[in-house]
Amino acid sequence: MSTSALPSGASEVYRRYLSAVMLHGHASAKACELGATDLYALNILQLAGPMTPGELGTRSGLTTGPTTRLIDRLEQAGYVRRAPDPGDRRKVIVEPIGRPADIDRVMAPARQRIEEVLEAYSPEQLEVLFDYFARAADAYQAAAEQLRAERAE
Repeated sequence: MSTSALPSGASEVYRRYLSAVMLHGHASAKACELGATDLYALNILQLAGPMTPGELGTRSGLTTGPTTRLIDRLEQAGYVRRAPDPGDRRKVIVEPIGRPADIDRVMAPARQRIEEVLEAYSPEQLEVLFDYFARAADAYQAAAEQLRAERAE
């Protein structure tokens, strides 16, 4: 589909959606007494599992120093630990070991509202929506990697 086939105002609606998601992420992190990047990094670890600090830095878009401080904060708060890499004991991996205590409480209102929104869609429409989410996540990931590569040149 070309962008000319999109409804009038589609770009603005989508940008408003992305801004609302980001705003909610920041508000949720603050409500859990975390920084937005801290909560984002925890999400990365919970979705992908244990990884090296370098991998976490790459996935979160941070350089070495800020990644180390991020891991220090999360470790001090009890959400992650550094453990020897089983494949190479000279390396460490970062493992999630806990969740922010209030995350379920903080996220509950948004989850409820989104559930109500999704209930209005048919199973077929939901299939399309979640296909879009998967494809869009891959597209944003690829675009972020491209931007990082261009910046490194």
